[in-house]
Amino acid sequence: MGRLTAKTLSMLLCAVFSAAAVSCMKDPGYAVVSGTAQGGLYSVKFSLDGVSRTVPEIRGAVDSILHLVDTTLSGYNRKSQLSRFNAGEQVVPNDLFRDIFALSRNLYYETGGAFDVAAGPLFDAWGFGFTQDSLPDGHTVDSLLACCGMDAVGEDMSSLVPGQRPVLNFNAVAQGYTCDMVRDYLHSIGVRNMLVDIGEIYCEGVNPKGEPWRIGVDRPVDGNNQPGADLDGIWQGDGSGCGVVTSGNYRKFYIKDGKKYSHTIDPRTGYPVRHSLLSATVIAPDAALADAYATYCMVVGLEEARSFIELRDDLEGYLIYDDGGRMAEWASAGFNLTERQERQ
Repeated sequence: MGRLTAKTLSMLLCAVFSAAAVSCMKDPGYAVVSGTAQGGLYSVKFSLDGVSRTVPEIRGAVDSILHLVDTTLSGYNRKSQLSRFNAGEQVVPNDLFRDIFALSRNLYYETGGAFDVAAGPLFDAWGFGFTQDSLPDGHTVDSLLACCGMDAVGEDMSSLVPGQRPVLNFNAVAQGYTCDMVRDYLHSIGVRNMLVDIGEIYCEGVNPKGEPWRIGVDRPVDGNNQPGADLDGIWQGDGSGCGVVTSGNYRKFYIKDGKKYSHTIDPRTGYPVRHSLLSATVIAPDAALADAYATYCMVVGLEEARSFIELRDDLEGYLIYDDGGRMAEWASAGFNLTERQERQ
């Protein structure tokens, strides 16, 4: 599933970028470029074997991709195509907007509406979108449900009916999608060993030690806000390219009147989920799918998530859930958890 069109890729490869600060890994055959993106930090580690471009050039191309995503899909950038589209302006969607819209629409139907980027008003109303609202009453939720759902949207964005334009929020897929865009660029210049971390992860090949990449799975304890600080275990790949994404309700939530409200909203009901699943880690062929499916798992809960993963030959998963007040785990047969951390 390509993420960069030929036109966009050509622009990235031919652009002239100013030299940017980069840091090299201890192994001279690998490098890492990093910075800020999408409200957090990003890091791209890659092998230089067989690559003719310089590290500053690669850094510039990666930053160009991130800038394109920001000016297209960010709901916090008020001048982005998404923000202007949601505000009702006439927008001519670029290739990136059209592609992620089509991907999200397919996922909406595949998941029976459990994954719905057109549920933006619900995310906003509960305070997990692009506004600060929270705790809507039942009447408000019902009225918002009536204007959500991609089932009212045509296959092509040009077919949207005036007055029925959805409010879109791509947060559940955009970071994974961005990882895949960076992957496609790195492939285009000959990189085969990489770890792309933009909040979500895509990895392929081997690390500087010549081993498949290892990625920690965070323990889903409320307040565990620093990735890698408190791990439940460590997953190791087999060298094949894949997206690795964990979704959970232990970082984005608030408590009012003694009740916890998580950021995972079920777009079919309009309310935050209340079930035993604490986090879902999904391994998929690309990061966009891993991102979307991890969100889907958190919406539907433990049993449906487990069944979904078991029925898919292209997915592996690791589900951590509450079992009568204690934390328990389920892993699919092919999920390679190399280390389990002792609980304190």
